[in-house]
Amino acid sequence: MALNVIMMGPPGAGKGTQAERFARERGLLKISTGEILREAVQSHTPIGLKAKAIVDAGKLVDDATMIGIVRERLLQPDAMRGFVLDGFPRTVAQAQALDAIMAERDGGPLIVVEVVVPQAELVKRLSTRRICASCGFNADPFDGGAGHRCKRCGGEFVQRTDDNEAVVLKRLGIYDRDTRPLVEYYKTRPTFRVVYGAQSPEQVAKDLDQAIDTAAALGETAVRNTL
Repeated sequence: MALNVIMMGPPGAGKGTQAERFARERGLLKISTGEILREAVQSHTPIGLKAKAIVDAGKLVDDATMIGIVRERLLQPDAMRGFVLDGFPRTVAQAQALDAIMAERDGGPLIVVEVVVPQAELVKRLSTRRICASCGFNADPFDGGAGHRCKRCGGEFVQRTDDNEAVVLKRLGIYDRDTRPLVEYYKTRPTFRVVYGAQSPEQVAKDLDQAIDTAAALGETAVRNTL
């Protein structure tokens, strides 16, 4: 049965790093909204052309367009054995649309993991965060990127201009406001899990693997009981 995972968490929680690791180790497709948006723009499909027009106009991609892009990607053959979603859904409307896409796929339960980290720790991480000046890849928050080069392209790590405490607190407030309804939407499901992210990356990885595996077992049982 396919293993389908949503990784949720505030900026600085490390969910992107964990999503990439988990997908790589389990042989799953890792899908981030930024990557599939770029792919859609370059694809020249009808939904891709619509997204390109929105991006070129300097506007944010609306829910309907983003849902269409995700649907198109998740229905491709290489996504059928499972995926790890990072950055989608962001709203309850997107979550409801994703449920409909999953019903179309008929490919196993949806596991939702929220990585939680205390605000003080998030502010500390984000205020010292470094990103690659060439490709935008985030440095490991535990080494801050100091004296290191990007693992992807070898570029230099620099600090983002918006990674100061005041801006970080504002971004975290927006995330909390926008994401709470999404957590409420998912938290009653037997395949919803919470992982504490203020630990070493190795311990977070261990806890996350265990959480997903137990949720997957419950999800498979639920699916079998409906047959």
